[in-house]
Amino acid sequence: MIAPYRLLFDHVLTRTDPERAHHTAFRAIRTVAPVLRALDRRPGGSVDAMGLTFPNVLGLAAGFDKNAVGIDALAALGFGHVEIGTVTGDAQPGNPKPRLFRLPADRAVVNRMGFNNDGAEVVARRLAGRRPSTTVLGVNIGKTKVVPDDDEAAVLADYGKSARLLAPYAHYLVVNVSSPNTPGLRNLQAVEKLRPLLEHVRRTADEVTPARIPLLVKIAPDLSDDDVLAVADLAAAVGLDGIIATNTTISREGLRTPAASVEAAGAGGLSGAPLTARSLEVMRLLRGRVGAGLTLVGVGGITTVDDARARLAAGATLLQGYSAFVYEGPRWPTRIVRGLAAP
Repeated sequence: MIAPYRLLFDHVLTRTDPERAHHTAFRAIRTVAPVLRALDRRPGGSVDAMGLTFPNVLGLAAGFDKNAVGIDALAALGFGHVEIGTVTGDAQPGNPKPRLFRLPADRAVVNRMGFNNDGAEVVARRLAGRRPSTTVLGVNIGKTKVVPDDDEAAVLADYGKSARLLAPYAHYLVVNVSSPNTPGLRNLQAVEKLRPLLEHVRRTADEVTPARIPLLVKIAPDLSDDDVLAVADLAAAVGLDGIIATNTTISREGLRTPAASVEAAGAGGLSGAPLTARSLEVMRLLRGRVGAGLTLVGVGGITTVDDARARLAAGATLLQGYSAFVYEGPRWPTRIVRGLAAP
């Protein structure tokens, strides 16, 4: 039997502009937030990681709630943590529309949003006015588009601004250097550029928080195996608390969607089921390199309970999803977490 949401998605939502559908669905979630909070019974066993206790293993990846407008409503759907952003130092509109595309045959999404967000100052004010909450909140920060990646001082100042403003409200902080939609951003994954950036964000966060908050880096699946291992070594060297693996891919290999449709979607990061194999491989590489001590967050192509189990078996401490939430609907996080708890 096909689930009602799957029928709705395949026959109605796929005929709607993806970005408009996202905003409509998100408004609906926020509208029913009081009911969701009253019914909030997040399933699954808790997970201790990075000095934090997560209600369950599955979180919502960055990108869905870019501006911190629906954190607790999203958590009430069953997510054990919510990661907002990516937030940049300055507000920016992102790339021209259309910039979000579905590939239903692959249960995948192509986006070239370009870090559209309200900017660190506005998001910080929003977080400051937020009602007290038990939701574990991650804050994902990235580079403002106009900041050149080859100007180290400017890059450090840009990320530093976001860290200074947002770290006081975060349970953990993520440095995003892996989106393909901001020019030059992925160049920052090179160890010689990444090290001073991570050290600067660490210092800045420590200056503005009474207690040390965990710091993670989010990497791309398109890194070579050697570069993945180099980031793992760097994480250990600078004392990172974790690595999020992985972001979207620029690869279009092995898709079922007709080539003409893929070409029509154009450039951008591909997320969803096609990432499963590579993200799983990256997770195995990371865990084999860093040992048991570092928190690894598995994201990319986790759709089924079996996908989630495989990522945990490969070494993930926590999991995140986004595209599967879009395709499978609001009951998806609960299904995954309950499925993991089943014998």
